[in-house]
Amino acid sequence: MTKPDKWKYDGVRVVSSKEFNFNTAQTPGMTRAAAITSSVGGAQKIWAGTVVIEPNAKTGAHHHGPVESVIYVVSGKARMRWGEKLEFVADAHEGEFIYVPPYVPHQEINALESQPLSCVLCRSGEDPVVVNLDIPVAEEPEQVFWIDNIHSAPREDGQ
Repeated sequence: MTKPDKWKYDGVRVVSSKEFNFNTAQTPGMTRAAAITSSVGGAQKIWAGTVVIEPNAKTGAHHHGPVESVIYVVSGKARMRWGEKLEFVADAHEGEFIYVPPYVPHQEINALESQPLSCVLCRSGEDPVVVNLDIPVAEEPEQVFWIDNIHSAPREDGQ
């Protein structure tokens, strides 16, 4: 039988925005704040936080090593470029998720000129790995639409 208090301080934790840690790996053009880590929130296998990109701004090319990343767009419009030359591009709007596999070179862009892009970010690893890259960038990236066995790519006429 467990003690009634066992989960009191070893169970669910609420982390206030006042507790977020801004002393985390940064990429030029974006501000990250760590919310759930081993030191803030007690996580052992994940990292979670927020990211804000100012209007019409973009990060440099980077990747996050062996960890997977999931980005949820809270407000604004995210434009993601990825690939060896950032040659692919896709947009994500409020309420949509973005998945970034390990080691994929990518760049986050705020696609709006008048509103900050605000996102919640989760990673599969505890270490906030950010590897900034100096790579050539394609001038005309190819638009990519997610296609799976349920959805199809939009037609040129928009339907």
